[in-house]
Amino acid sequence: MQGTGPPLVTPFDADGDLDEPALRELVEWVEARGVDFLVPCGSNSEAELMTAAERTRVVEVVAEAASVPVLAGTGSPGKRETLAATADAAAAGADAALVVTPFYYDHDQATLAAYYREVADEAEIPVYLYSVPPYTGVRLEPETVGRLADHPNVAGMKDSSGDVAAFQRIRERTADADFELMVGAGGVLGQALAAGGSGGVLALANVAPEATTAVYEAHEAGDDARARELTAACVDLNHAVTAEYGIPGLKYAMRQRGAPAGHARSPHRPVDEEARTALDDLLDDFADLREDL
Repeated sequence: MQGTGPPLVTPFDADGDLDEPALRELVEWVEARGVDFLVPCGSNSEAELMTAAERTRVVEVVAEAASVPVLAGTGSPGKRETLAATADAAAAGADAALVVTPFYYDHDQATLAAYYREVADEAEIPVYLYSVPPYTGVRLEPETVGRLADHPNVAGMKDSSGDVAAFQRIRERTADADFELMVGAGGVLGQALAAGGSGGVLALANVAPEATTAVYEAHEAGDDARARELTAACVDLNHAVTAEYGIPGLKYAMRQRGAPAGHARSPHRPVDEEARTALDDLLDDFADLREDL
C-alpha cells in the first residue's frame, strides 16, 4: 500500500445496525477526494464492537464498492480467530490483512515475532503488522519488526505509536527488505514520510482526505517542507477527531462535511454541545485550508 488511506468508519443507523448503502456511499466519498486505499475494520471502524460476521460483511461491501486496494483489519488476541478473520476477509475480496498485535495478555517480543510468523505462514493474503500502543498497551519494537520484514508474506506495517524517532528506527531496520512502512498518526504524517514512510493509515483521512492526499503528493514532489506545513495545519483537527473526541467526534465532523458517517455504536455516546462547537470551529479552519490545497 502506497499513499494514504482511511481506517474507514463504519456507518451505523440509529438502531446501531450496519447501514450498507451509507457504507457504499462513504467509499465513493473518500475515493472522490483522493485516497489511495481503504482500511475497513480498523480501530476507527469500531471493529471491536462488531461481530465476526459483521466485520466480514463490512469488508465485502467495501471491496465490492472500492476501486482502490482494500487492507482489511483482521487481528484479534488469538491466532485462530485472526486466521479465521483473515481467511474470511480474503474470500470477501480484501487485498491484504492488517493484523494488530495480540492484546489483553502480556507477550514479550519473541512471542510477538513467533505469532506474526505463524499468521503470515498460513494467511492467504499479504499481512501488515499493526502496532497501536495507545489502544493495546503492546508495542512492536523496531528490532522485532526488522526480524519480521524478510518474511515473504509480511508486506509492511502500520505504526500508530506517534513516535517519529521509533518510526525512523523501524525504517532503518527494514530498509533492505521489500517492506512498506505506514504511519498511523496524522499529526506526524509529513515527518514520517520524510523519514522514509510509504504512506499513512489515518483517521484524519476520513474527514479531511484532501489534506492527507495533499501531504503525500507534496512529499512525492520532493517538497517535504510543504508536506510538513500541511501536516501542521491539520494537527488540531487530527487531535480533536482522535485523542480528544474519539470516534463520536470523528463521525460528527464527517457528517458536518456531508460524509455519510452514520452513528457511533454503543457504548460510544454522541458528542456534547461544547465538543460540537469546537469541532465546527476546526472545520471552519479546514475550509480555509482547502482553498490552498
